[in-house]
Amino acid sequence: MSFPYHSAVVVAGGGGFIGGHLVGALLAQGHRVRAVDRKPTRDWYQVHADAENVVADLTRIEACMTACQGMQACYQLAADMGGMGFIENNKALCMLSVLVSTHMLVAAREQGLDSIFYASSACVYNAGKQSSEDAAPLKEADAYPAMPEDGYGWEKLFSERMHRHFREDFGLRTRVARYHNVYGPHGTWRGGREKAPAAICRKVIQAKRSGATTIEIWGDGRQTRSFMYIDDCVKGTLDIMHCDVVEPINLGSDELITINGLVDLVEEIAGVRLRREYRLDAPKGVNGRNSDNRMILAELGWKPSIRLCDGMERTYRWIHDEYARTYS
Repeated sequence: MSFPYHSAVVVAGGGGFIGGHLVGALLAQGHRVRAVDRKPTRDWYQVHADAENVVADLTRIEACMTACQGMQACYQLAADMGGMGFIENNKALCMLSVLVSTHMLVAAREQGLDSIFYASSACVYNAGKQSSEDAAPLKEADAYPAMPEDGYGWEKLFSERMHRHFREDFGLRTRVARYHNVYGPHGTWRGGREKAPAAICRKVIQAKRSGATTIEIWGDGRQTRSFMYIDDCVKGTLDIMHCDVVEPINLGSDELITINGLVDLVEEIAGVRLRREYRLDAPKGVNGRNSDNRMILAELGWKPSIRLCDGMERTYRWIHDEYARTYS
């Protein structure tokens, strides 16, 4: 493997959940980091005093040029996204993230950056391969023939191709990871953009504090997923940026669980049992999705280090404290 060292790094979406953790990891490694996000810094998930924190709208090409100026590498994580409820009801907004992805590529090339990493998603995978709860784990080749998640998945798949062609046509060093359901502390846990692990933690905490005996589940609870803890995501992201694999590569856990099983796990952490009320008309996504990790294990030696039960306990404790601070 080749391991280029980048002393000056820009993180697009540095005010987001994964971006905030990534900025912290890069600073710890001794990099000079410019974190860029369009949200005001008071709304950033984490603000690192040692980083250069910039508020800018990266849908604008001029902002991307400024963000990349003087940098050597870029981690492009910026996107308008959220959990399944947001994705299914905001397809146009999700697809408009293509402006950020395209403009950051153009800026990286014109500003002379060495490398750019793109955070893609398991939503690029062919929906026909995810129709059953016991569907086979998704390998990288399963993205084609293309039938991704409408809106969000199409934007991600298109942007993957853009990164490929900027590498092939212009010689820009590009790396692409397909994230599978990242969760952990300092993530979204309310407001409509939260994903299943955080949403279930919040619902259980709310029920326990209020004395409620029920919990609402979207779908029938039998849909299956794998969830990757944020520390594993950051480690995998850094490994992929510095590896020799040029094609998109899965970055996720292969520890499969049903949504009902995830509720069981959170109830055990919280010490409660709740009656489930299933909303069959709510957005629930595909029936089954899991990550095939054979490529990343063979090429990088990477595998998840945090078990779901351990990661969920850490996440529950963090959301519990945030809930108490917000609603006390």
